[in-house]
Amino acid sequence: MRKKAEIMNNDGINRALTRISHEILEKNNGASDLVIVGIKRGGVSLAKFIHQKIGQIEGKNPEYAELDTTLYRDDIEKSTVENKQTSSFQVNGKNIVLVDDVMFTGRTVRAAIDCIMDMGRPQCIRLAVLIDRGHRELPIRADYVGKNVPTSLDELIKVSTDESDGGKNVILYEK
Repeated sequence: MRKKAEIMNNDGINRALTRISHEILEKNNGASDLVIVGIKRGGVSLAKFIHQKIGQIEGKNPEYAELDTTLYRDDIEKSTVENKQTSSFQVNGKNIVLVDDVMFTGRTVRAAIDCIMDMGRPQCIRLAVLIDRGHRELPIRADYVGKNVPTSLDELIKVSTDESDGGKNVILYEK
């Protein structure tokens, strides 16, 4: 892989996530009945940032959870996967905001929605992504987008966060 461009730096990511946090609060009319759900792996640190930012803005933290969608994926062999779902949270009647780093085909989001629906019946499910790179295979769109980055199928986008990589940035790579 060859680095092609830096799409966002630390400040750009923070601005995008702060904007998304405000948009979530506007759409939800505050933090009541709101659950911020980080899709493991890439969405977790971004969801934590949004959860914290909403708490700062509202003076009240919404609920927070993490979701492992592995068992709901349609592109892996299920017999080789253990159930790693550790998060249990109230879904019924809640306004769920799924958070992921990069939206590509839509299959991870579909798996997350299936997982949530198996847990109960939420009031609504919305989606926040830092990067939407297109190439959808399913009719799924994000409600909150940090940045749209049209890519070719020969390109990759890697989101690095403080938590896992020592710095925040979004890099476009050529395969």
